[in-house]
Amino acid sequence: MPEASVEPIKTVDHKPHAAFFRQSGWLMIATVVQGLMSFSVHPLAKKISPAEYSIFVTMLMMTSLIPTMPLQMVFAQQTAGTLATNRERQLALMIRQGWLLTFILWGVVALLVLAFQSRIMAGWGLTSATTLWATLAALLMNLWVPLFSGVLQGRQDFFWLGWASILGGIGRVALAVLIVLAFHGGATGMMFGAFAGLGAWAFIAIWRSRDLWLAKPEPFDGRGLFKQVAPLMLGFGACQFLFTTDTMFVKAFFPGDEMASYGVAGTLSRALLWLVLPLAAVMFPKIVHATAKSEKTNLLGIVLLGTAILAICGAAGLCVVGPLLVKLAFKPEYVAETMRLLPWYAGAMIPLALANVLVNDLMARAKFKTVLPMVLVAVAYGFTLPAMLYRFPGRMEVALQTLGVFNLLLLAVCAAFTFHSPKSKVD
Repeated sequence: MPEASVEPIKTVDHKPHAAFFRQSGWLMIATVVQGLMSFSVHPLAKKISPAEYSIFVTMLMMTSLIPTMPLQMVFAQQTAGTLATNRERQLALMIRQGWLLTFILWGVVALLVLAFQSRIMAGWGLTSATTLWATLAALLMNLWVPLFSGVLQGRQDFFWLGWASILGGIGRVALAVLIVLAFHGGATGMMFGAFAGLGAWAFIAIWRSRDLWLAKPEPFDGRGLFKQVAPLMLGFGACQFLFTTDTMFVKAFFPGDEMASYGVAGTLSRALLWLVLPLAAVMFPKIVHATAKSEKTNLLGIVLLGTAILAICGAAGLCVVGPLLVKLAFKPEYVAETMRLLPWYAGAMIPLALANVLVNDLMARAKFKTVLPMVLVAVAYGFTLPAMLYRFPGRMEVALQTLGVFNLLLLAVCAAFTFHSPKSKVD
């Protein structure tokens, strides 16, 4: 394949701290706007039944089960590393192969869903097969978004990374509102909105990174790549597992009308984490770049402090304005139960936000000894949560208390490897 004559896209210099605050500030603005757009879908719960809304929340969490965080960080790390060492042609082949592999994996999942469609619908209480296939379409886009967003993150093209998320959020809410209000689409319409938003996001990221994946490819060291990718996938996968799976477990123990309030509390609390993620997202490629060039950086302390302040203040703010937000966006009958759960949910997100910062630093510096303990924490959580729900029937807060304990344990593990290992001294 002849090398495409695509002009390289310039990005912002990685060195000055002023650039870090400007870039992270822009990503935080973009995340807030995108979050508001995504949140604007949830007031449609007033137009559908609690059972339909719980189906939507569950299907949305199904799309989140894809290891989007590990996938994005793998491509962010590889992009930052290859650009720092002038191996752009190897990166082109990595992107193409990753793109093809994600499509093949999605195709296998789609065939399995087709084969077991009736069982899946009965198990999840779905009323329409269209909801399931809209979710599958969103799953495909949710594979491509982190892949190409990781490329933009790794090359530090934060301006277009922010705009991609904003325009994706706008597309999501616009189509969901149209289908639900005009065609009474219920959970199906809301999932089609999710597909449209993710599709717009993926298209922008793919187009913006075209100069990299259209470049003439060059073979790379597959074994060496696997040694880097495997721990990244496992480490960030453990974080994502703790971030997303509680809804899936809880739904198996509570009916749809009770799950609605849990879904509302989860939506508000996860928005808290998304607010602070941009700080670590901007930090990650800079530390990868600095490590590749044997440069020193003190970004970890800055990001950790900023994340702690924002997360604690955000959790406190949610507990204060939570009733107003629930009344504005959801049905009034959700308020009491949501506010009973919200302090537990928001509190559980604080240690996870701090652990995420430490994980980004450890993975960026290729300090992979922490991966096995992190995975063990995630596995233990996967066994403990359903056991606790079975032991204490009818108590949703038990799920959140369990989540909080394991998030604290994850934070302790990451802190031990970051600050107490002689070889992990922070610059």
